[in-house]
Amino acid sequence: MTAPVFVVDEVPPGPEFVLDGPEGRHAVSVKRLRAGEDVVLTDGLGRWAEGVVKAAEGKDRLVVTGVDGVREEPAPAPRVTVVQALPKGDRGELAVETMTETGVDGIVPWAASRCITQWRGDRGLKALAKWRATAREAGKQSRRVRFPEVSDAMTTKQVASLLATADLAVVLHEDRAYGSEPLATAELPATGEIVLVVGPEGGVSPEELEAFTRAGAKAYRLGRSVLRTSTAGTAATALLLGRTGRWS
Repeated sequence: MTAPVFVVDEVPPGPEFVLDGPEGRHAVSVKRLRAGEDVVLTDGLGRWAEGVVKAAEGKDRLVVTGVDGVREEPAPAPRVTVVQALPKGDRGELAVETMTETGVDGIVPWAASRCITQWRGDRGLKALAKWRATAREAGKQSRRVRFPEVSDAMTTKQVASLLATADLAVVLHEDRAYGSEPLATAELPATGEIVLVVGPEGGVSPEELEAFTRAGAKAYRLGRSVLRTSTAGTAATALLLGRTGRWS
């Protein structure tokens, strides 16, 4: 098992660091780390450092020593961003969690026309904060040092603008009356950004699909079965990361 990951505002250059606050409490009271155990400190933006627990003090202070300098994980290539239509209930957090664990680089909440859930006012702000907190915690759990960025929610027009800038723009769309290609055989860029749209349970509307097609996107399918919106993004991310060599 690799060392547990803890988030800090700024990765210390060494040689000793005190981890306190919520992260220190999690390390001492939840993880129950003790002297001699390895830890990783990261800012979640790709900068990280390894260290060894020197002492656990009280309920929320972990003294880390042997910090051997700051390292930086290279930016991924190609970058994979999933535009995720808003699912019902807690399925949004489930989608964020599993996509983060799989290795997605960016997540864009999308208020599709067929979404039952809509983010408005304080409710929308709270939901977005939950998605971001979920990405952070899943990033730590999966031992990542570069967490996915969860952007503000986008409209269909904004998503179309994002697709227009992508090196590969994908809309997952399973419809026997509409021609789509297997994502497993799509030609993938070696660098740049792949943007992939996952529609709601009711599917991408004809108007949305037309807007995305005008922006340069193409319709692709994962397979014969139709996945739920909360799992399609994870499956597609896994397929793309395997095919691009990022899982090699």
